[in-house]
Amino acid sequence: MGNQKNQFFVDGKQLSAAALKRKHELESDPSSRTDCMKYMPGMDQIDPSIRNEVISQMNAYDYNKYTDMDVRRALHKETIDVEDFKALLSPAAFPHLNEMAERARHETGLHFGNTVYIFTPLYIANYCENYCIYCGFNCYNDISRKQLDTEEIKHEMEVIAKTGIEEILILTGESKKRSSIEYIGEACRLAKNYFKNVSLEVYPANIKDYKYWHECGADYVTVFQETYDVKKYETLHLLGHKRIFPYRFEAQERAILGGMRGVGFSALLGLSDFRKDAFATGYHVYCLQRKYPWVEYSLSCPRLRPIINNEKINPQDVGEAQLTQILCAYRLFLPYAGIVVSSRETKRFRNGIVKVAATKVSAGVSTGIGDHEAKYTHTAEVDTGDEQFEIADTRSFDNMYSDLSGEGMQPVTNDYLYVG
Repeated sequence: MGNQKNQFFVDGKQLSAAALKRKHELESDPSSRTDCMKYMPGMDQIDPSIRNEVISQMNAYDYNKYTDMDVRRALHKETIDVEDFKALLSPAAFPHLNEMAERARHETGLHFGNTVYIFTPLYIANYCENYCIYCGFNCYNDISRKQLDTEEIKHEMEVIAKTGIEEILILTGESKKRSSIEYIGEACRLAKNYFKNVSLEVYPANIKDYKYWHECGADYVTVFQETYDVKKYETLHLLGHKRIFPYRFEAQERAILGGMRGVGFSALLGLSDFRKDAFATGYHVYCLQRKYPWVEYSLSCPRLRPIINNEKINPQDVGEAQLTQILCAYRLFLPYAGIVVSSRETKRFRNGIVKVAATKVSAGVSTGIGDHEAKYTHTAEVDTGDEQFEIADTRSFDNMYSDLSGEGMQPVTNDYLYVG
């Protein structure tokens, strides 16, 4: 990749004048973009019932109509229903945050005890074919691109495994050309030699591809919808497969149909109305949970980190108190679901929220490509790819384990055993 700013590259090649013109057209002329609701050739299409239900419910959600009485009623019910969930996400619930947290703490302890699961992500490539204007990996950003080869992946996994971590989350940029189905499958095969659990956060795929990755060793898939607001989604995702809203929305269900043990969900809070996005995320899980009750489900709640194009997306500020409200509402509505707290959040916040609602945290995190050895051994001369976003909590596995133990929690590295 070049290092001169204001020059644009795709897969390491500087854009031609025609390609640069196309970029400007995508940004300025909505009619030049493909229909974000129309599947591209080769994309699996499945029953849209859940997607239609979630979007309908989200569009109809008027959080300002809920009252203090609605919130009190919800907090005194043994089982939280959809209307209660809406009330708990509303502004009317904010004055009841302490009571929500106490109830959430009780529910978390009831179903998860005081355990907190620790994992780490491994980014193996940052090439991307999408133009998502808020993402550090997008195809027009002038960053250092890298894809780890088999030996480099193996070495990174060896370095990570030596720390004691037993779950790896494998991530790539969204380029099927660079990070092929087979490339990701090989990474899964390698990971099974070092880790008890292998999870994926890669581009959405077809059912047969998820089945293949599962056969290679992956058993969990996370996909960020980013925002469930279709109109906002259209303005943020201008090019690439990620532009197709329904294909992304239905990724978790395709992963389930491909045999995955569990699936994770998230909206990137701040891209659109965070209350509606939080509701849609939780309701999406709720709908799939009723259809596929044997599957494990988890939710993440990342907030938008500072990016180059902030002024283009008009991000909404989501404070720690609002984030806490969302996490508590999730715990009360979905008591059996895992809740993951991103390393985008501070050490102080993560130490506190695991006592209330969260069940899983990352440690030893790097969002760059191939720099775990540099991070762990303090080696300066390592050829790495640029990071996707900034992290706030940089603790190593040992430090995270020690801190959680010191807070009276029980850190665990594996909670799943394969038999046979």
